[in-house]
Amino acid sequence: QLVESGGGLVQDGGSLRLSCAASGRTFSNYAMGWFRQGPGKEREFVAAIGRTGHRTHYSDSVEGRFTISRDNTKNMVYLQMNSLKPEDTAVYYCAADPGQITDYAEQYDYWGQGTQVTVSS
Repeated sequence: QLVESGGGLVQDGGSLRLSCAASGRTFSNYAMGWFRQGPGKEREFVAAIGRTGHRTHYSDSVEGRFTISRDNTKNMVYLQMNSLKPEDTAVYYCAADPGQITDYAEQYDYWGQGTQVTVSS
């Protein structure tokens, strides 16, 4: 089970930190990813992190502004979002992939319920 938290309303240029709590399986066996779906848009990849946390991968749209991290001792994955823009407004989903780090949503087996992030201009 994956449960996201930390979403909310923030102004243009602000920051938020999303958290995802994992339970039920061996967390360190999974690469983890964040995806988002904005209003009227398809789901898109945001960031991913490997099992040990040493490897990360970002979409071009968030590279340099967002940072993904994980704490395998706490079964947590985080997404630090800085310099937020109105186009970052979306529901953000945490997902778990039993394979290697990837930006393909089809590779992820488990998904959270999502947390809303709204960036006002």
